[in-house]
Amino acid sequence: MTKISSKLTYWNKRLFPLLWFGFLAVFVVITIVTGAVAKDPVFLIVPCVMAVFGYFVMRRLVWDLVDEVYDDGDYLLIKNRGDEVRVALGNIINVSATTFMNPPRIVLRLREPSKFGSEIAFSPASRFTLNPFAKSPVAEDLILRVDRARADRAA
Repeated sequence: MTKISSKLTYWNKRLFPLLWFGFLAVFVVITIVTGAVAKDPVFLIVPCVMAVFGYFVMRRLVWDLVDEVYDDGDYLLIKNRGDEVRVALGNIINVSATTFMNPPRIVLRLREPSKFGSEIAFSPASRFTLNPFAKSPVAEDLILRVDRARADRAA
């Protein structure tokens, strides 16, 4: 069984948001304590706008990622918050990979919904590359194998 999800998922889902919102909270507290807010309310408005923006971006791009994905041949073992589910490659309708996004994402659309829903998103393990147009080898492999599993299922 090979882990195909990124080792940075914990950082992206848990630690980075904690730092983001923690920094904004500390900034707001400091501006209130020093009296800067009384002089110029922009010191309170900007962090609030950044918090709302950060919340919506993280909700859309980060918090829906599952924790771990393992490749087990004809199945993917998916773990999220202590729950596990096995998804057969034949149950996957579509594999879509996003480029130019951080963290990178692969979204699996399922024929029959699992415990985690009909779409499962994860951040693939990737190696460093200077090519911004490079395709994800994990996504390319999954696309080929899902197509093979679909062909075997139809036969």
